This record gives sequence, C-alpha cells and structure tokens, in this order.
Amino acid sequence: MAGRIKDEDIALVRERTPIADVIGEYLQLRNAGGGSLKGLCPFHDEKSPSFNVTPAKNLWYCFGCGEGGDVISFVQRIDSLSFVEAVESLAGQSGVTLRYEEGGRSTARRDEGKRQRLLNAHRAAAEFYAEQLLSPEAVTARRFLGERGFNRVHAEQFGLGFAPAGWENLTTHLRRMGFTDAELIEGGLAAQGRRGAYDRFRNRLLWPVREVTGEVVGFGARKLDPSEDGPKYLNSPESPIFHKSRLLYGLDLAKREISRKSEAVIVEGYTDVMACHEAGVTTAVATCGTSFGEDHLKILRRMLLGRSNQGGRVVFTFDGDKAGQKAAVRAFAEEHGFTSETFVAVQADGLDPCDLRLEHGPQAVVDLVDGASPLYEFMIRNIVEGYDLTNAEGRIAALDAAAPVVAGIRDEGVRLTYGKNLDRWLGLMDEAFVLRRVRQHMGRGRGRGREAASTPVPTPDAQEAPYDLRDPSVQRERQALKLAIQHPYLAVGFDALGEEDFTVPQHQAVLRIIRDQGGVSAVSDPQHWPMNLREAAPNDLQRDFVTRLGVEEIEFYGELDEHYTRELLSTIKTHSINRREANIKSELHRIDQAANPEDYNRVFVELMQLSRQKRALQESGIEGM
Repeated sequence: MAGRIKDEDIALVRERTPIADVIGEYLQLRNAGGGSLKGLCPFHDEKSPSFNVTPAKNLWYCFGCGEGGDVISFVQRIDSLSFVEAVESLAGQSGVTLRYEEGGRSTARRDEGKRQRLLNAHRAAAEFYAEQLLSPEAVTARRFLGERGFNRVHAEQFGLGFAPAGWENLTTHLRRMGFTDAELIEGGLAAQGRRGAYDRFRNRLLWPVREVTGEVVGFGARKLDPSEDGPKYLNSPESPIFHKSRLLYGLDLAKREISRKSEAVIVEGYTDVMACHEAGVTTAVATCGTSFGEDHLKILRRMLLGRSNQGGRVVFTFDGDKAGQKAAVRAFAEEHGFTSETFVAVQADGLDPCDLRLEHGPQAVVDLVDGASPLYEFMIRNIVEGYDLTNAEGRIAALDAAAPVVAGIRDEGVRLTYGKNLDRWLGLMDEAFVLRRVRQHMGRGRGRGREAASTPVPTPDAQEAPYDLRDPSVQRERQALKLAIQHPYLAVGFDALGEEDFTVPQHQAVLRIIRDQGGVSAVSDPQHWPMNLREAAPNDLQRDFVTRLGVEEIEFYGELDEHYTRELLSTIKTHSINRREANIKSELHRIDQAANPEDYNRVFVELMQLSRQKRALQESGIEGM
C-alpha cells in the first residue's frame, strides 16, 4: 500500500477543486442568494431542496439530514470511497500529482488506489477499442453503424469502439501498460481462464458506459457475428466501479440539457440514445441492461430538482409491442417519484427511436417525444382497451378497473379532469356517475397512502385476503417468489427474507413452504423443485398458487441473473425495514419517556437495530444481512 498522502497535497486538491463544479456533476444547483447554492440532497429522499453549497468556504451542508463537509467528504459519500480514494480521484481531475510520506512520485504512481487503477484501465481500454474501430478488421462494426444511419462523427461523439476477435488483444495491451490480470478481471475487462486472463469482449461493437462525471466504468457490447456463441448484447459485470442499477447510459452527455430543459427522456437501447441526440433530443438516456429502478429515479430527480407542475418532464419511450406495454406499467409503479411530470411515448408501429429516425427522419423522433401522453392517460386508456365497450357490462367493468387509477391522482383538479375524460372514453355519458365511482375508490384507499389507493383486485389465487396486483410491493414479492421457484440457483439471498418482509398472507404461506423444504440454498434438483413445493403445500388453494407461480412469466429487462435477483430482494428487504421503522417510530412517540423509561429504551434500541440493518443492507446487499 502507498504511504500517507502529504498534507500539503491534500490541501492543494481542496484548493484546486471547485466544490460547486464537482457537486454540480451529480445534482442540479440553483442560486440561493448570499453566495450559496441549493439543490436536492443526494443522501436522503426529499421533495424540496435543503442541500446547500457555499463555494467561498468550499463546504456543503444539508439542513434536512444534517450531513455536511468539504469536497473530499462529498465524493467519499456519493461514490462510496475511502478518504485516500476520494483524494486520488479528485487529484486526477484537477491535475495534482500526489506525494506520499513513504515514497516519491514513482511510488505514488505504482500504488494508486484500486478504484483509480480500475478507472485508468477502463480509460485505456476505451482508447484501445476506439482505435480498433478504424482498423480493417472492424469493417462489420462500421457497416452495422452505417446501416443505422451513424458515421465516424457519431462514433467519436459517443466514444464507440471495436473489440477484435482474438482472445488476448486488450489483455496484452493493458499488461504492457502495467495493469495486472487480477485488476483486469476484477474490473470486468477480462475473464479468468485456465491459462490466465482473456478478453471478455471479442468481435463486438462497444459502447463505453460513463459515470455522470465522464469516467468510463464499463462497456455495453453488441455481437456482430450471429453464428458465434454468446448473447446478442453483453454488458460489463458488476464491479467496484460498475453498478448498472445506478448508471444511465448517455447521462454524462445529457446532464446539462436535462437540467437546463428540466426534461429527461428514457429510451431502451444505446443506439436509441444516439438516434435521439442526433435528432436533437439531447436529454435522452438509457439503462445499462437492467430495468429502470428507484436508484435511476433518484438520480434524475436530483437533476430535475424534483419540480412538480413547473414544466419538468420525464418521458419514457417504449416499443409498441407487448413487452413495451409491460415496461410502461412498471414505469407507472415508480411514477410517484416524479408526481405529475411523467409521460409515455409509444410508437404505434413498434419502431424504436433508432429505427424511427432511419425510416422517417430525425423529426419523427422529435415528434414522438413531443407527442408523449401523460402516464395517467396512458395507463387509463390501456386498462379501458382491455374491455369490451360495446355493452353496458363491459363499460361498467372497465370503469371499476380504471377508477382506482383516477382515484390515486393527488391533485384534485387533475383528478376531476381525468374523471371526466374517463366518462368520455367509456362512452357512458354520465360524468356525475363516473366521478361518484372514483370518490368511492378514494374512500376505500384513504389512510393507506397513494400507492395503495387503488381497490384490491380479487384473483383466483387470492381468496384468503384481498390481493392487489397493482400494488408495487405485491408485484415485487410475487416476482421474487417466481424466481425462487423457477430459478432457485439465481435466487441468491432469498433465504434471508422472513415473513415480515412480505405484505400479503398468500406470499407468506409460500415462503413457509419453501423454508420447510430447506430453502433455495438446499435445492439439488431444480427441475423437480417446483413439484416438490407443490406436493408440500398443505391445501388445494396453496397448491394451485405454487403451481401458478411456477409457470407464470417472469417479467424482466436486461439480463436475468444473480445481480437482478439481488437488486430485487434488496428492494423488498429495504421496504420491509422502512415499514417496521415507521411502526416503531409511531410506537416511540406514544410512549411517555419520563413515566416509562424502560419501555422507551426498549423501543429505541429496536429502532437503532433496524437502522443498522438498513445500513448493512445498503453496504453489502441482501446476502450481508
């Protein structure tokens, strides 16, 4: 390890690193007067900005959560780095050469922090791949881009590259630069073989994935030869610097326009991002082989400043096929994070932005985004279209299915407007009747929060209690159970869940069945595992439910792998802890501390234990609980 960084070099890093510029890479800052800037705190959820930056003092402080510090502590927190790693990262950006107490400049270069070493390796890899894209061997990659309307200028703008077909082209190149096989494998640039490291990406077109600061942290790769083995799209694996649940492709290029226009456009693929930017939709970003989730939402909220009803727009573009419709439904489950700013753009003929630009020109992409429908309208119409509106029975059934969505709209004026629109879309011609129906659903959901404002939907597998398939928590739990039954080897960490982590009795019952059979960690025969669970169910109702979960489609985007499962299970555990924290805090407020100190201390200890559990979960994931 390197020795201690000299104090004067640390001071120089602070002096040469404008705190507003660094923090401005992660969240939108606005002038707050008195020489201060203000934005949404990235370390806790909030809807009004309480995060303050004072450039003259090189300090930041959040009045909401009480966190604060200098530019180094901010980078430590936001990127989960040690003090030394944060200093080294900032030194690289500001051009400061660090010296260490136990060595000179050569020692400092040899003993850089692990994160910086991996970043340097990825920067070198991106440069290598970009050079290879100009080689004779990359003719297929260039043809692929040309067929989609992209040229060399576009490739250079997005840093595209080509991975040659050999097994050790990049590995050999980086070894010569002083990087070890262990570093290349840990960073995801290489894989471990019998004879050592070999290139992870071979004969593929590559898109470098960058952090919001512009540092390359991974790659997305497209197969060029259909006859070769391997998936069509391959992304870098999870690594100390690549966390796809917290990355948005193109955000480094789009961030300033997102803040300036208060708009973000979410597309599904890397070429879609390129097509949008080329067409003038410069706020487009995409996820990196995973579905849009809560962490992505938080990143965008910070850049949009969470401004409700003030012109901010988040537009999801989805293919017009069945998978695209499902993606839109999932987006609706997360919509509460954006309030009424969320829109959906679905191309009726199924063309994605890349193909749309190719067939109809750049203006068609602009028109698609400009013509996006509010997410509420899209969801309501999507529900209504699933019913036969040619008869009274079908229209009433559609009303009862769509009314809970309308009832969940918080803004009274917007809710009233959609109620009237629902009457028109159904053709009932009785606004008062429709609005009464909406109010009835509001009454049923009162006191349970907006997410649960909809009326429970009875289902064949939910006869024990109301079962609301529109509830995001229920959706996540059901998805986890399907994974545990259909793909037990992928369900790493499932056995760490308890009954308190599931919100409905049907799911708790299935968990008990799985636990009684030894849990997913005890599965030795995945093929017969679902049947074993079915036979272990205590009654016909639960047997039927296990069967349904064993054959039902698993909805996912990107790669169905252990990372996806860990992310899902971690979200379920986090929501469970949040529910228990809320209950304990409520109990704590009801206790008179002076009259009942023992009860107060007992409940307070429980609250602290839950807080520690949440921190452990955030640091190490579901397996670390």
